[in-house]
Amino acid sequence: MKIGFIVIILLAVLVHGYVLWHVYQVLPFPVWAKWTVVVLMLAALAMLFVGFSGFYDRMPLWLASSCYNISTSWLIVFLYLLIIFLLLDVGRLCHLVPKDWFYSNALTAGAITTLIAGLLVYGNIHYNNKVREPLSLTTDKQLSKPVKVVMMSDLHLGYHNRKAEWQRWVKMINDENPDLILVAGDIIDGHLRPLLEEDMAADFHQLKAPVVACLGNHEYISGIDKSLDFYQRAGITLLRDSAVTMGDLVIVGRDDRFARKRKPLNHLLEEVDSSKYIILLDHQPYKLEDAQKAGVDFQFSGHTHEGQIWPISLMVNAMYEKAWGPLQKGNTRYWISSGIGIWGGKYRIGTRSEYIVATIAPKQ
Repeated sequence: MKIGFIVIILLAVLVHGYVLWHVYQVLPFPVWAKWTVVVLMLAALAMLFVGFSGFYDRMPLWLASSCYNISTSWLIVFLYLLIIFLLLDVGRLCHLVPKDWFYSNALTAGAITTLIAGLLVYGNIHYNNKVREPLSLTTDKQLSKPVKVVMMSDLHLGYHNRKAEWQRWVKMINDENPDLILVAGDIIDGHLRPLLEEDMAADFHQLKAPVVACLGNHEYISGIDKSLDFYQRAGITLLRDSAVTMGDLVIVGRDDRFARKRKPLNHLLEEVDSSKYIILLDHQPYKLEDAQKAGVDFQFSGHTHEGQIWPISLMVNAMYEKAWGPLQKGNTRYWISSGIGIWGGKYRIGTRSEYIVATIAPKQ
């Protein structure tokens, strides 16, 4: 374990060294200016570790929020710098790219800066334009009337998704006039301090339909006891390996896989009325076949974010049976959500931020 961690750290140092060396070489500035840019990049990286240490909670809220956004945005800038420099180096080795492109070249530096800035602007605009995904679910089971359900996952409320952003989402949800709101975990990003100082729990009470949720892994990262207290203050019906009947629906919520022990799904359904339409909330989309075997009608999950940005999305799609979108196994339907919110920098490149508006109705 220790050896693996050391190897990861060494690789991270080498990769950062590779990118920063290229940045230093390509900038058409005096030496002192080159070093200034490199130091600022290292400072952005350092802010990330400051956040992991918990020091943000001792900063003024505006400063902590700025540091969070800068440091997590740097990760995306770094990723695309790495890709660009690797492509240029391959081109140089294949004698397709002239060597002078790499050394104090204003054209190269300007093109790279423009490309990355363009990607960030596009990614931020795309993130803020939430996608409304309509979903029609039909059933042979008895329903007294069609039910409209808004489903979300991965809100990640915190230093980046602040109160004003959350209030915008609340209005968007209320405009749907749903009968029920379901959340598949990760309401909290990683720090409860912004949610408490801005009293975001009060905004949950502005929602015009009952809110039912399961836990995500970030509730454990934030501190499970404090997270549970926030859920209670927000008036959320929290399902931890339990079920609740809401009219003609049964909502089953699993504890997150982050928990040390959680009940098998088939045990959770032993006392559930199977004549009702059963919806399963399970934050992480693993072992999807369990829902089919247990007789669940619809499973809603999140967690993956579909990788948030390309090309991370390619790796995430390879990791999961289904990293985003609809799926059907037998009579069980699924939706794996990329999330309405996001962890880190507020950019969506090649993925989307979404909420689901599902109508559950009897088959004609």
